[in-house]
Amino acid sequence: MLILLAFIIVFHITSAALLFISTIDNAWWVGDNFSTDVWRVCTTNTSTCMAITDEFNEYQSIQAVQATMILSTIFCCVAFLVFILQLFRLKQGERFVLTSVIQLLSCLCVMIAASIYTDRHEELHQSHGYRMEVSEGQYGYSFVLAWIAFAFTLISGVMYLVLRKRK
Repeated sequence: MLILLAFIIVFHITSAALLFISTIDNAWWVGDNFSTDVWRVCTTNTSTCMAITDEFNEYQSIQAVQATMILSTIFCCVAFLVFILQLFRLKQGERFVLTSVIQLLSCLCVMIAASIYTDRHEELHQSHGYRMEVSEGQYGYSFVLAWIAFAFTLISGVMYLVLRKRK
């Protein structure tokens, strides 16, 4: 039982780390001389970065991605704290339903963020607000990590739903 508990905790911390990295790191869309994320656009040659502001055509889409990624990270961290509290407060045989619901909310938020970015990426990268050509690029590792974090939070949310407190 202790090994299972350790695995669940490591799995949850890994999910949170993936969410933090994909939210913060600048690699959602990358090219030969640039990298962009939901916060800024950077050139790799001169190492200059420009914040994404309301001068971009699809700024509302970027704000939706920003908000849902932040929410997913917050929900994942709150779910971990609730799990720790429930670990010591629940009676034997009860399920971690509250932890599961919060983790599944995190899963939903990261899915919404990655889906919006996937759907709107062509319009996002053809905006006239960019000072360089960013339409010729590909999805970066932060975008891939967001989808992996979606899978991890979904699995851990279901795992908490099934998990019962045992001695």
